[in-house]
Amino acid sequence: MDWAAHGLYALAWASFGLGHSVLANASVKRRLHTLGHSYRLAYNAVATVHIALVFAAGHLLLGEAPPFPLPVWARAALFDITGLGVALMLWSARYYDMARLAGTRQLREPDAPEDEDLRLDGPHRYVRHPFYATGLLIVWGLAQDPLGLATALWASVYLVVGAAAEEHRLLRLHGRAYAEYRQRIPGFIPAPLIGRRPLSPQK
Repeated sequence: MDWAAHGLYALAWASFGLGHSVLANASVKRRLHTLGHSYRLAYNAVATVHIALVFAAGHLLLGEAPPFPLPVWARAALFDITGLGVALMLWSARYYDMARLAGTRQLREPDAPEDEDLRLDGPHRYVRHPFYATGLLIVWGLAQDPLGLATALWASVYLVVGAAAEEHRLLRLHGRAYAEYRQRIPGFIPAPLIGRRPLSPQK
């Protein structure tokens, strides 16, 4: 195993996580106040370029390693897991204000709140972090070679740490309502799979 290549790829992922955290920091937002309502859009643009560079580094460092010698049924099962993750992510996107997440709504509607109300419908009835949970399915389904496995590992670390940071933000934003929700619904594993009841459908 090329430990140096894996170490450099891990550092690339660490740079992405650190950069994401720095740009999301409230004090940094205040310093970049000149961006105004374009901040979220700029934040997403920087993050997109950064993660693309991380993936490019991964391909340069580990992309030539051969796939693992998996049986056909195992490889098919992993692709099915990835497909399920993509399908569930697309379904979950229906329950988010994607224009707000992208940062385009802030440009069209400058007076609109930066954050959505607490969502308890759709996939949120089963898990607190639908995008992170489906992202885990996707990356682990693609872990069929050294690059895919390393990506799954470091992406998982990023998603788990990112979810923890998101929890703190949501607790500050929604207070007791989110604290009660967090006690009832798991973060990544759908509630029925661990013997919990999902939330009742919202009318």
